Amino acid sequence: MQLSDGVKKALIIAPTELLPAAARVALRRKYLAQLELAKAERASLLIIGHPKSGNTWLKVMLSRLYQVRHGLPASQLINTDEFARKIPEIPRLAATNACYSYEGAVGERLAAGAPDNPLRHKPVLLLVRNPIDIAVSWYYQFTRRQSRAKQELINHAIAHPIDRRSVGMWEFIRHSDIGLPFLIDYLNTWYRNVQTLERRLVVRYEDLRAQPEQVLAEITAFMGESFSAEEIREAVQFASFDNLRQMEASGFFRQGGMRLRRRGDPTAFKTRRGKVGGYRDELTPEQAAELEALVAAHLDPALGYRAG
Repeated sequence: MQLSDGVKKALIIAPTELLPAAARVALRRKYLAQLELAKAERASLLIIGHPKSGNTWLKVMLSRLYQVRHGLPASQLINTDEFARKIPEIPRLAATNACYSYEGAVGERLAAGAPDNPLRHKPVLLLVRNPIDIAVSWYYQFTRRQSRAKQELINHAIAHPIDRRSVGMWEFIRHSDIGLPFLIDYLNTWYRNVQTLERRLVVRYEDLRAQPEQVLAEITAFMGESFSAEEIREAVQFASFDNLRQMEASGFFRQGGMRLRRRGDPTAFKTRRGKVGGYRDELTPEQAAELEALVAAHLDPALGYRAG
């Protein structure tokens, strides 16, 4: 029997749970990296994006296209091979931040200057977002939703581990090892990386919000897939913020990415806000101005976020 990627991951996490932390982290990083590479090598499309860049929202829309076309359950999403194992003509996706812990194994093969390898010849979609909006949403993700296993792996890979029980938003955003300065470097690095790949598409979260049907059509065309305007429109409507928020609150989704974690806590929702420029509602004007100055000074202007 062929095991799904999700089951393979569980079979790495569960047996190592009772090991000492150092051994647990080392084994999980090693074997999860192998699994991450295997998923990427089998995938028809690689999606690179930092957490809170719209990765899950995009996967919901792509999943919906195939759910409707092939009569698959609406509560099941494409993470890697969930649909392809049932219907082989549905493409496999590999979505990764390509940076943190074991996910860096994919990033190493796609980095500018890396030796030639099969991943460099696959279509790669880079999903980017204003790094200040990422930073605020990443704070909530890391402190409210992140699995303990993933958080432990990240903390073991950075110089100054983060205690999610006590870290404040400003400390996380401005001074942590994975806050805004890191996010700016992440976006700069990945924008440079994808320029060296033969098949790449850079998608801004803000453009996907402003023109979801047009941008989703561009993405599916990049994948080599063909969907009608009506199919695209239905997928966008299904994945609207209000609809996703309602489904998440009701426990509709069965998978980790959209599964309800802390009922009654709006800050723990995957579909928390999704607002472009929403960081201004979370920070003081002085804090927002300081972060915008960092972006203006250090982020590659080609990404289009220098104005704050």
